[in-house]
Amino acid sequence: MDQLLNPHGGILMNRECEKVETEILLEEGIESVKVPLDHWALSDLECIAMGAFSPLKGFMTKEEYAQVIDQMRLPNGLIWPLPITLPVDEQLASKIQEGDRVALVNSAKEICGLMDVESKYEINQVEEAKFIYGTYEIGHPGVRKLFKRSSIYIGGPIILLKQRTKEFPSFSLTPQETRHLFTARGWKTIVGFQTRNPIHRAHEYIQKSALEIVDGLFVHPLVGETKADDIPAKVRMESYQVLLTNYFPQDRFVLGVFPAAMRYAGPREAVFHAIVRKNYGCTHFIVGRDHAGVGNYYGIYDAQHIFSQFKPEELEITPLFFEHSFYCYRCEGMATYKTCPHSDEDRLNLSGTRVRSMLKKGVKPPKEFTREEVATILMYGLK
Repeated sequence: MDQLLNPHGGILMNRECEKVETEILLEEGIESVKVPLDHWALSDLECIAMGAFSPLKGFMTKEEYAQVIDQMRLPNGLIWPLPITLPVDEQLASKIQEGDRVALVNSAKEICGLMDVESKYEINQVEEAKFIYGTYEIGHPGVRKLFKRSSIYIGGPIILLKQRTKEFPSFSLTPQETRHLFTARGWKTIVGFQTRNPIHRAHEYIQKSALEIVDGLFVHPLVGETKADDIPAKVRMESYQVLLTNYFPQDRFVLGVFPAAMRYAGPREAVFHAIVRKNYGCTHFIVGRDHAGVGNYYGIYDAQHIFSQFKPEELEITPLFFEHSFYCYRCEGMATYKTCPHSDEDRLNLSGTRVRSMLKKGVKPPKEFTREEVATILMYGLK
């Protein structure tokens, strides 16, 4: 696999317990303090364990957190833009000391993993919100989620003992598995595409544009926790499959799922998404209009501008920046402001909000916006 980029930091982490040790460690966990994980933390635990968040070995310590918040780097200087943290409520935190081993449990109170607590610390949530999201307004979904969680964090290396039941087992590929798959196909250059929405014609256009310069496309939708009004992952997965099956060469793409939660952190999350896809084996990463954005909290191309803060050799993965694309009736095809000379009156521009409203009313979006097969799935899936 030496033809692919190395994982971030050089080593693909594996924090999953060997089967022969699982029963012993589960017994140890029964006697330990139990730390409940919400859906966000549970997905982070899984991503850490399978190496998607390499080089992280666990939830961040106080030193790691401080460096990431202020410098977008880990203490060793490696680029890392988002905190991966584990909050605990005040009463539970009083029972935990640095040096303890705690059991990490899901909503069914099953032990999913263990963590060696190297750090227990309290943070300023307003400060974290301003650094990570650029705002502390409660209307921002990431800020709202942050303020609902405790301000006391514990950090340290983890061991995964029990995986969640996979919602999409056929597409739940680990970084190690995708790297083997890309290599088996003979791909040397792979472009990653992150999405939390259905793929419409504009997305298809930039994916196919990227495919002109690389060997393969890795469509990697996020299927963890998202906003309540985002289209459900099950519906989206059906739309991805019908689009890829009917409109892409079958030997030029891989569809997998990314189990992490959506942060809606705009520019910082764009860099994070690129690093994660590097761990999965991608050499290139698509960054389009308002990547990981929400509302009007970020500039349209802020998520592209942030990459200029880093040297290419630090990130290694190559970002591919795309303009906003649309269907132009006079061009009779997809275009961007770089390629189309016509006016806005000649262009079809539909917002996600407007499309969701159309679908709920039973109105099928036009074929210039999305493929008919995709529109049909979305209409019936949202009823």
